[in-house]
Amino acid sequence: MASREELDVRRAVRETLSDVTSGTVLVACSGGPDSLALASATVVELGRSGLRPGAVTVDHGLQDGSATRSRRVAGILVSWGFDPVEVIYAPVVSSRAGPEGNARMMRYAALDGAAVRHGAAAILLGHTRDDQAETVVLGLARGSGARSLAGMPPLSGRYRRPLLRLSRSTVRAAVPSDIAPWDDPHNADASFRRARVRHDVLPVLDKQLGPGISDALARSADLLRADADALDGWADRVYAEASIGPCPPGGRPVVLDVEVLADVPSAVRTRVLRRAALTAGSPPSDLTAEHVWAVESLVTNWHGQGPIDLPGKVRAARTGRPATIRVG
Repeated sequence: MASREELDVRRAVRETLSDVTSGTVLVACSGGPDSLALASATVVELGRSGLRPGAVTVDHGLQDGSATRSRRVAGILVSWGFDPVEVIYAPVVSSRAGPEGNARMMRYAALDGAAVRHGAAAILLGHTRDDQAETVVLGLARGSGARSLAGMPPLSGRYRRPLLRLSRSTVRAAVPSDIAPWDDPHNADASFRRARVRHDVLPVLDKQLGPGISDALARSADLLRADADALDGWADRVYAEASIGPCPPGGRPVVLDVEVLADVPSAVRTRVLRRAALTAGSPPSDLTAEHVWAVESLVTNWHGQGPIDLPGKVRAARTGRPATIRVG
């Protein structure tokens, strides 16, 4: 008989796939407890729905024996009835994103490729409510605004995170008792920011502010995501209204009507200006809030100042009568 925790995870999977009527559903499974609990629940639920359960395990080659472990995980998934099961080797290469960001980019690229090969209708990820709380704290440390604090969305394109409303302890209690999950040593490595948040920051907050801090942070993420979605939608409409002329190939330049920009709140205007800078070629990793605020001053605090230099050799300037902001 299934435990309460197993039933909770199965219900979460069933709800997240309620609109998927055909095709393959891939589970991203590292062999850790969260992804194994997700995989176990998914294969049960899909057996009742007619959907085809598939799985992918990504080997970054970051620890000795990772290839052997990946094959072991694949063997478990095959024995549970997953088909297809694919092991993808995606070594982490050096970049400005750092090892954590690098591994994440390689992992999503590998999953996207698998989704195309197998015609996947959805990819399920095993992030829990505790993972969401950690993501919010990391976003707060970056000072990146509401979208960063909104955490991970339950649904993003083909990706679905059914376990975001369940605690890590609940999910891990749902791992089949005859399976020994793999504990990634990076999860306890203090050189990684997320590990420090998990083992040092959140326990202190929980002790000093009272229990339930992870629940509160995840709830805040839900509220901020709704706000950010509304503001982004408003900004999309303003961008279309303010744009003058078609954007040429390559994205340069973007020309925006100052009168339209001046007539909306700063929260909307800065989103429009950030999008213009990105469209014109500014790298998103280098474009900061300070850059966007400087461009905004061409709208709100115009006194004849010169162009604003942005990352990616992009320049923003106020020109003409009627006034426009030219980004390119």
